Amino acid sequence: MGWLRRLLRRPPLLHVAGDVGAGPPVVLLHGIASSSVTFENVVPLIADRHRAISIDLLGFGSSPAPADASYSIEEHVAALRHTVRTIGLREFVLVGHSMGALIATRYAANHRRQVTRLVIVSPPVYITPTEIAAPFDRAAMGGYLHLYEFLRANKEFTIRAAAGLARLSPIKNLLDVSEKNWNAFVLSLEKSIESQTMVSDLVQVAAPIHLVYGTLDPLLHPAGLRIVENLRGVMPHRVQGADHVIRPRMARVVATAIG
Repeated sequence: MGWLRRLLRRPPLLHVAGDVGAGPPVVLLHGIASSSVTFENVVPLIADRHRAISIDLLGFGSSPAPADASYSIEEHVAALRHTVRTIGLREFVLVGHSMGALIATRYAANHRRQVTRLVIVSPPVYITPTEIAAPFDRAAMGGYLHLYEFLRANKEFTIRAAAGLARLSPIKNLLDVSEKNWNAFVLSLEKSIESQTMVSDLVQVAAPIHLVYGTLDPLLHPAGLRIVENLRGVMPHRVQGADHVIRPRMARVVATAIG
């Protein structure tokens, strides 16, 4: 009966890590195994004209991590919806980075009247390898999915590798995979990234869509990006030489896309 309890309970209230500035609100969603620090280079660029609201996703940062959460895209969106309603927002720009872009897109597809603009940054758009015609692209897509399966199955290796990458990050505390958030990490990876519906969700979004990504981002698959770039209503912003992290140069592009 666990599924019935999840159905009847109120979604968790997420931690609002930052709420600064004045003007039309902008809600900022980070990616997997991260937190609101993802946007530390973006917030100062928009706070003079927007109310910038940074939220920690379910299971990450200082947000709750319910023991029985499934961390599906539906649960992430439900928690975000509950939090947005509690804050009292009616219309806002929605920005998502990495997995946050997947959650932001599903939210914008489900709540079309609320989201005035959708900005997706470094979205990991993955599709079933058998749907890709080019052999190299098909093999690469399968490689991403096998890598994620490996990370989920090898806890100690994944935690050590994440700690090493965190030490190299230009943003402090940007990456955190630990005992504390391991359950949220593996389930979000499996049920929100690997089992995603990003492309079909984007088709249902009514708001203008801005796609921002770095040309050297190792987590993005070219075939997935091409599909998104060719969708109606999507405006791409390619940041030459940028990777997955929102460094100052990419932050300026994100701020421009926010408007």
